[in-house]
Amino acid sequence: MNANEIIRNIEAAELKSEVTEFAVGDTVKVYGRIVEGNRTRTQVFEGTVIKRQGGSNRETFTVRKSSNGVGVEKTWPLHSPNVEKIEVVRKGKVRRAKLFYLRELTGKKAKVKERI
Repeated sequence: MNANEIIRNIEAAELKSEVTEFAVGDTVKVYGRIVEGNRTRTQVFEGTVIKRQGGSNRETFTVRKSSNGVGVEKTWPLHSPNVEKIEVVRKGKVRRAKLFYLRELTGKKAKVKERI
């Protein structure tokens, strides 16, 4: 066995068995586990997926929301144990793989059309 096969086997063991199907432009709720001292709690982060990148167990996705008029982006590893679940709120209709143009837009212009 060479080094690449060993690494591939280790990474395959880290993958989650079931991952929610979502795409760029979708509005999602990410349930993230937060550790504060010796207590853990779940915090929900709801926003639009502006990018998905990587593959295998290194895959990440970035979610953007507007909080009190300030744009907040958070990048999550898809197969992290700290991501409890991902819930798709609405499907977005987009023609891009990365939605970085949403960073310059505010208000209603920053909305993504819904796919029916």
